Amino acid sequence: MNAPDKLHRLAPYAPPHQLLHTAHVPGHAAYQALVAESQEDYAGYWARLARVFVQWKKPFTRTLNSSNAPFYRWFEDGTLNVSWNCLDRQVNEGLGDKTAIVFESDGGTVTRISYSQLLAMTCRMANAMKALGVRKGDRVVIYMSMSIEGVAAMQACARIGAIHSVVFGGFSAHALRDRIADTGAVLVITADEQVRGGKTLPLKALVDEALAQDGCGSVRNVMVYRRTGGAIAWNAHDRWMHEATSEQPAVCEPEWVGAEHPLFLLYTSGSTGKPKGVQHSSGGYLVQVAATMKWTFDMHPEDVFWCTADIGWITGHSYIAYGPLAIGATQVVFEGVPTFPDAGRFWKMIERHKVTVFYTAPTAIRSLIKAAETHPEVHPDRYDLRSLRILGSVGEPINPAAWEWYHEYVGGGRCPIVDTWWQTETGAQMITPLPGVTTLVPGSCTLPFPGITAAIVDETGEDVPNGQSGLLVIKKPWPSMIRTIWGDDARYMSSYYPPELRGYYLAGDGAARDKDTGNFTIGGRIDDVLNVSGHRMGTMEIESALVACTELVAEAAVVGRPDETSGEAICAFVVLKGPRPSGEAAEKLAVQLRNWVGKEIGPIAKPKDIRFADNLPKTRSGKIMRRLLRSVAKGEAITQDVSTLENPAILAQLSEAH
Repeated sequence: MNAPDKLHRLAPYAPPHQLLHTAHVPGHAAYQALVAESQEDYAGYWARLARVFVQWKKPFTRTLNSSNAPFYRWFEDGTLNVSWNCLDRQVNEGLGDKTAIVFESDGGTVTRISYSQLLAMTCRMANAMKALGVRKGDRVVIYMSMSIEGVAAMQACARIGAIHSVVFGGFSAHALRDRIADTGAVLVITADEQVRGGKTLPLKALVDEALAQDGCGSVRNVMVYRRTGGAIAWNAHDRWMHEATSEQPAVCEPEWVGAEHPLFLLYTSGSTGKPKGVQHSSGGYLVQVAATMKWTFDMHPEDVFWCTADIGWITGHSYIAYGPLAIGATQVVFEGVPTFPDAGRFWKMIERHKVTVFYTAPTAIRSLIKAAETHPEVHPDRYDLRSLRILGSVGEPINPAAWEWYHEYVGGGRCPIVDTWWQTETGAQMITPLPGVTTLVPGSCTLPFPGITAAIVDETGEDVPNGQSGLLVIKKPWPSMIRTIWGDDARYMSSYYPPELRGYYLAGDGAARDKDTGNFTIGGRIDDVLNVSGHRMGTMEIESALVACTELVAEAAVVGRPDETSGEAICAFVVLKGPRPSGEAAEKLAVQLRNWVGKEIGPIAKPKDIRFADNLPKTRSGKIMRRLLRSVAKGEAITQDVSTLENPAILAQLSEAH
């Protein structure tokens, strides 16, 4: 079923009339008033929001400390507990019986848990962790699939002041081992297996494999959630979650921590091989996550929110584990994938649970468009989606055609789409429409959230005129910002605050602003980081994995190319230690190397395209010219200057290798 021609008009969409009166930020004048407030008294504006959205054990008296920039400190003399704000606060305010989470398993079983029940589960888990010797400041790695238990594990860490690091359940044992070693974790929380798309996949076995490697000696215990009951190996340090928690009391006094106490570490790929442990605070993070949760999605008490992300990514942290609970919302948590048992799964769940606010990724939208075109029975117009009132997009820029389809067929032409730009490092949304304010333009994330000073500059930090492309920067610190890279302050400064940019935060994205409206449109990455299905993968990390196949690979270079489903696809150029294969032998070897990368990093990092060559295009100084490889991967004619290449003939071989 093809989209009608009207879906390609790229016309602006004004806010629905009713939202101009009922939204938390009602109309452009209200937005401008907030912006003006933040410009006139930046610290005072964020202090006001901090008092509205967070309850403090000890109120802060100092909002922003910039004395050691870029190591900014927010609300530093205040104390709080994030779990208390998400759970106890809601119970104390009379929401104990309100549904906190509607969990739907891969197979369709639905479980509902109230705020009181989630608080009790969290307290029992927190007490069990304390019984295992976990203390304030200890690191806990959580390696689980989507589940109520996964959210409770994160909340339990926050409750006792432990620092959690959630590792996406699709990452390999090797990737897990790197994160355990870097954090120095004392406890790993996992499950026997996970269930996705009707298949059971190992988790505990991968934890065992990771812990058998060097660097994981800090781990004293492994807590295992029994998800499937599948056969697993058992070790002396293993503990069943249900046994460890069943005898624990349902009350656990929270550990009151300073606002700058680390809440979590989340690893994201960089342009070097080693993943970066992004460190987030407790106070500032919660303030901005709660504020954006309420204003961006215009959340009201009766809303049912559904973010389809995984808790292993920052979106799952901010808009599943913390944001919805911090404002007392009811949310849907989903274990499975959008295409099982068929590609109507999302639409069936919206219909079943009467979802009102739906937040998903462009990759999912594009794959469901394709499915609807070939299987009309799973087209969203076959389902009752009238409960929806707000749609959201996250993870990567959404192309205008997908935006229009999403708006027309999922939102019925009536639901504003909040196309949000933010990052693991920013912690919360930074540039986003507000449903009762913004005139929407397909493909644009529009204007900054009130209080965020986003700008487009050149390589020297000078502002560029609207209509011209440049580097996306944030000129002032913000509460939910990254505090440092775990154990590597120097890398934090060089990655995000290069000296030539005048102290501005460098986002790593190119962008431009519309000449007339000032709306932001995000371009591609400016570093060697790929955005695959909304998840950032470092090219160096994938190259290192390929070269680690020492029996076969001599050298590898990885670049991205546009892909209509995933946004960007991984393309690897590989030089072998033996003869260059062709035909069926090349295809067989490509499959072998894809599987190798999947084992080293995880399935998400598997190259879509592997090409074999005798060597790689290099300058006479030995530098690989990746800009040429990007053109080859896209199938473009080489128009760039190749005079500095030592081996220009290799370009023809690489082009023919496809």
